[in-house]
Amino acid sequence: MKHSEFWRAVDTVFGSAYGRSLAQDLVLSGIGRTSVEALEAGVPPRDVWHALCDDTDRSEADRWVFRDDPRRRRRDTR
Repeated sequence: MKHSEFWRAVDTVFGSAYGRSLAQDLVLSGIGRTSVEALEAGVPPRDVWHALCDDTDRSEADRWVFRDDPRRRRRDTR
């Protein structure tokens, strides 16, 4: 998972405003930092994403949303 995929997943699952707030304010129990702090400290985005999903009780579909091909999503909505 790339940083851009992490942020796209945050926006998709939580909405951009709420998701960005969560990433900045919620201290992840498995990491001991917020998502933003963890990413800045070099924690892999995939680990941060899974910790965020764990702490917010996301579904399996939400957990793996970053694996969707955004080009395919665009085609499917036309």
